[in-house]
Amino acid sequence: MNFSFDSRRSPVYATRGMVASSQPLASQAGLSILMQGGNAADAAVATAAALNVTEPTSTGIGGDVFALYFDAATREVTALNASGRAPAALSIRQVEQDGQRGPNDEMADPFHAHTITVPGACAGWCDFVARHGSLNMRDVLAPAIRLAEDGFPVAPLTAHAWARGVERQKMADRGRALTINGRAPRAGEIFRNPDLGHTFRAVADGGAQAFYEGEIGRRIVEANRAWGGVMTHEDLLAHTSTWDTPISTTYKGVRVWECPPNGQGLTALLTLNIIEGLDVATMKPAQYWHTVIEALRIAFADTRWFVADPAFNPAPLAALRSKEYAAQRRGLINPNKATLDTKHGSPVAGSNTVYFCVVDGAGNAASFINSNYAGFGTGIVPEGCGFTLQNRGHNFSLDASHPNALEPRKRPYHTIIPGLLTRDVDVKLCEDDPSPTRTNELVGPFGVMGGFMQPQGHMQVVMNLLDRGMDPQDALNAPRICLEPGEASGAVLCEDGLGADVIARLGAMGHDAREVTGVARSVFGRGQIILRNEHGVLQAGSDPRADGCAMGF
Repeated sequence: MNFSFDSRRSPVYATRGMVASSQPLASQAGLSILMQGGNAADAAVATAAALNVTEPTSTGIGGDVFALYFDAATREVTALNASGRAPAALSIRQVEQDGQRGPNDEMADPFHAHTITVPGACAGWCDFVARHGSLNMRDVLAPAIRLAEDGFPVAPLTAHAWARGVERQKMADRGRALTINGRAPRAGEIFRNPDLGHTFRAVADGGAQAFYEGEIGRRIVEANRAWGGVMTHEDLLAHTSTWDTPISTTYKGVRVWECPPNGQGLTALLTLNIIEGLDVATMKPAQYWHTVIEALRIAFADTRWFVADPAFNPAPLAALRSKEYAAQRRGLINPNKATLDTKHGSPVAGSNTVYFCVVDGAGNAASFINSNYAGFGTGIVPEGCGFTLQNRGHNFSLDASHPNALEPRKRPYHTIIPGLLTRDVDVKLCEDDPSPTRTNELVGPFGVMGGFMQPQGHMQVVMNLLDRGMDPQDALNAPRICLEPGEASGAVLCEDGLGADVIARLGAMGHDAREVTGVARSVFGRGQIILRNEHGVLQAGSDPRADGCAMGF
């Protein structure tokens, strides 16, 4: 199959609602909820559930969720952290006793049951609808239930990832229910998942309690322990989502919002702060990309140290996000040479996934990301449940002195991040109001999924939109670079559209620059963007590196 991604896409326009996701059937599921009168929150959870059915290679109710929501009535942005925690009985010592300490202060087997953290997605879905939605969970989950029980034709890129995951995660043993007689479904082949439909029906009727307290929870624990884990039912019962204060910075007159740690959205904000003080518009291509790479290296040096569970190790967020700190860090950039040994700074206080977004006709916006982490996660499917358990705990450090060190009931460094753009405006609450109120005006939700690529994708599409004047589709079509896996001294992967001369010039400047072509371009992430103008017109783009599309009405 040809994976050259050479087709042309135009931005999609609508006024009454828009959904952009990596699967057309999932976009359709979310759109159907909007057309029934649901709002952006309802449609977001419907899309998330449909993606669990149609792209289980990346996401599911056995994983975690982060989301940002713009409320059109209050103009407030809220941040949901629905990520799970390590089992109470899991410690660095336990990992070592079980022979799972790897050479780089990480777990040796990325798919071992010790990498399973409590799945946060179900609580997150229910909490998101309860706070921001207008429908009940039965209505919201109905499209996904139909897809699971009736079946759906598997999309081409998903089929490719499915086959890779079945082999890599040994799904014939760990997750046979997500195979067809031990193999992955092929492109265009119908796949049914009645077990997942049963799980969704239980949640539709009983909410998150049915997942964590009932038969589903019991089977999650049984599966974890059968493959060498230490999770208990008490770990599930102790799980809660948190509503956090979102973090932001301004870039070229637009406010960029991210979720705070334990997510890595801080990386995108730090990078944009560093870039903002440079005249990138006048730079030649090789110099432009060198500057982007160096700014990312500096930001990752900070966030790979400071991003951790704030309940255990709070980061100095205000100091890290200050323009003054960015100016200090900007001075580390050598305009002519790669810097491969960047260390984290010391500010003074004052980390496979699906991303999608929804905007409804009223201007409410959901920026939503749901993930198993490494494709199918561990590949372990609880008996009769139809979903895999994530391996998010592989992101813990086994260095006890590190802020992100594994500890009982701790959340790990998280790679999944949703993004949101607003504009600061002055609004009079009444005609005679002498002092206008400073508030937010929606520009739109955006995101790029894909491990440590995610903050790199965020800052690149923001720069495409604001520095290069691209529309949402062009901003996603444009070639990208990726520091993989987000390390200061790592290789720089360059998408083939960047140009051989630019890649050669980056190599001459000291970067380990490598061209990436074909299906391997999935390393550059898969993004979605919806923008809303002052007239309420929605304009959307969907990444050509995925199977999906934007749909509106």
